[in-house]
Amino acid sequence: MVSDSFRNYRGMQNAGGRRIKRSINIKMNSIRFLTEEEIEELKKIRMLHDFIVDRTNEINQYNVSNKVDPTILANGRRMTNIGLFRQYIKTYTYNSPKIRTDLMFEVRQLQPTEHGLPIELFMFTNTTVWNEYEVIMADIFDHIIAVVPYFHLEIFESPSSDDMRVIAEALKRNN
Repeated sequence: MVSDSFRNYRGMQNAGGRRIKRSINIKMNSIRFLTEEEIEELKKIRMLHDFIVDRTNEINQYNVSNKVDPTILANGRRMTNIGLFRQYIKTYTYNSPKIRTDLMFEVRQLQPTEHGLPIELFMFTNTTVWNEYEVIMADIFDHIIAVVPYFHLEIFESPSSDDMRVIAEALKRNN
């Protein structure tokens, strides 16, 4: 009998990759439609250029063929900052030589929670060595966290003590 828990690493060893299954939570009120100027700016990102050109053509064709009133953003189809961010992560990780694209590979939205909208990365590294895996995962998330502002998004964080101090000071001033 075994009294301690253990993991069967045989499958991981046989596959030659270790699974990444981690999310980053995006603040819900930072998700929105992008302006034409913002789309042009994001088009400068090499990994997004072709996707944005193709997506813009597809959206424009749909909106024209359906006689969409462009004065109301909710009409028709539009590009969102979260959609382009998700595509960027997918392209960035897919092109990494340290990620196995022959195994399960997904970048997806999970159900929104009180902690924002989780964007989950589900993929496998090209190594089973734990330390190498941790470095690969950290490098990916370092990069993702650093590019979030380019998409006019914010990472969800619970209020910090500094946030609470600012709120308290504002309440004092208003009383």
